Amino acid sequence: GKHRVVIPCLGHFKEEYEKISKLYMNNRIRTTKYTLLNFLPRNLFEQFHRVANLYFLFLVVLNWVPLVEAFQKEITMLPLVGVLTIIAVKDGLEDYSRYKMDKQINNLLTKVYSR
Repeated sequence: GKHRVVIPCLGHFKEEYEKISKLYMNNRIRTTKYTLLNFLPRNLFEQFHRVANLYFLFLVVLNWVPLVEAFQKEITMLPLVGVLTIIAVKDGLEDYSRYKMDKQINNLLTKVYSR
């Protein structure tokens, strides 16, 4: 069967530890949804799964057609941009608090049972 080799990360074992530890997943907790690179595209993707946001996007696109234009283009975009911005800030703050909690949990001292 399979077995796992555990090598202490001390002194002359350090090189061997680094070589073997790359083969295994770490046991860090990560409950965050976003990273700095994927926050904007992933957040917009999630927000446009809401029917209300799609409706406002439809109105913005429809208002860009000269024959159907009812209001100024910028005024039609304000409600959509406002709602998207507020929700993005809220999601970002929630994710940051999850990140801080994950960091706190991952840095806790643990006790290991040893005979």
